[in-house]
Amino acid sequence: MKITDNFNRLLVLLLLALACCIGLFWLPDSILGIPVKKVDMLSDIRIKETPVTLDSLRAQLQQFVPEDIQTVLINDSAFQDTTQIDIRTVMLRDSLYKVVSASQGADSAGIRIEDYSVGHTGLQRFFAALKRTGQMGRPVRIAFMGDSFVEGDILVSDFRNAMQKRFGGHGVGFIPVASTASQFRPTIDQQAEGWTTRSIIHNKKEKYTLSGMFFECKSDKATLSFKTSDRYATLQKVKSLKFIYEKTSGVDMELAFNDSTETLSRKLDSPEPFNQFVVDRDTITEGSFIFSNAKGFRSLGIALEDNEGIVVDNFSLRGNSGLVWEHLDPEVCRSFSNIRPYDLIILEYGLNAMDEDMLDYGWYRSRMVGVVKHLQTCFPDADLLLISISDRSNQYDGEFRTMPAVLALLHAQRQIARNAGIPFWNMFGAMGGENSMVEYVEKGWASKDYTHLSFRGGREIAKSLMNALMLEKEFYDETEKAVH
Repeated sequence: MKITDNFNRLLVLLLLALACCIGLFWLPDSILGIPVKKVDMLSDIRIKETPVTLDSLRAQLQQFVPEDIQTVLINDSAFQDTTQIDIRTVMLRDSLYKVVSASQGADSAGIRIEDYSVGHTGLQRFFAALKRTGQMGRPVRIAFMGDSFVEGDILVSDFRNAMQKRFGGHGVGFIPVASTASQFRPTIDQQAEGWTTRSIIHNKKEKYTLSGMFFECKSDKATLSFKTSDRYATLQKVKSLKFIYEKTSGVDMELAFNDSTETLSRKLDSPEPFNQFVVDRDTITEGSFIFSNAKGFRSLGIALEDNEGIVVDNFSLRGNSGLVWEHLDPEVCRSFSNIRPYDLIILEYGLNAMDEDMLDYGWYRSRMVGVVKHLQTCFPDADLLLISISDRSNQYDGEFRTMPAVLALLHAQRQIARNAGIPFWNMFGAMGGENSMVEYVEKGWASKDYTHLSFRGGREIAKSLMNALMLEKEFYDETEKAVH
């Protein structure tokens, strides 16, 4: 009797689980405005209808229509204030660029940057800063904003290394007080205790700047320590350590660095929204902070860098589609820029906006154009570069192939750049286009989720991005000679 009862109970449980799964499949597309992903137990064997053919998606990606300078309303004084280029020069640069784009069309291979700005000046300030490296009194700074695709410094570390080898500089740049990626990030060794993390992903009521996070002391005492990495020669030692914190009063800080051969004690007391405690030495390789009387004290993190050359800060935020940046506080961002100005902001998003069954991303295009405009308001002195989604594969008829949604989102991202008037780089094309993720997985360059890169794969993409930027720089240098 007991065996029969147990079997009946098991059968009832299985039937209840089946009923729940069936019920989850019939959920609405959204609940209270929140998108809901349905559970489909037969998804691997179900034949899905594709409302838009792959050929039509491919055809969209071949279109490249540079903005017609005559159709753009330009306020002469405002335009010259931001670009330092007169209107005649803009017209000439625009004509030269159209010759290039007309002969090549949309860049399906990710070889070059597609610049949709008026007069092809989208990276003018960044390249001008590169020419003044060593003369600015600060390093040229790049903010690399992304999602889990660049978490742990994948891709960004090799891009940073290439830029620093070309233009000088050392150090990993900005490091948040704490990170979920710290355990597998090979470019820095860091530990922190006594902090609570606030993130724009989970709490949009606070005021944030680029990192999208800040850290608050739980009690009167907290610690933070770091040690540089020897993964790249450019990371082994730096000349400047910067601790970045918000306004505070009466917090005691003790810093020991370089094997505790030198110690410093300070009372942090400042009404400014953002502050930085700076230590400049010939060599800095490690250090540890102890904070006392610190309950409620807020910090963003530290920066390890030189005071010249190139700095590339990795602002990866897991689960971020890019849309959260519409919640950035302009005043807070400008205060942050006063102590840490940026010359280029790179936007790498898309994975968290993409849905396998979605082929219309007009909603994403519209909101991301607003995000770009908002970032330009928050950081008016920085150029912006939008990077496309990478390839991503799923299994169809027993074979891994590119998701059609990737092509649809890629087209939408190119339209974001065009509508916002900023440069665009086709990372999908740089990987090799359709089904390139399969090849990356086979080579060990990507994980078997057919979505995320390994460090080896990140190195390949970083090399392509570096080459595209340097090719664009050559165009700027040549057109500058032509217009003068």
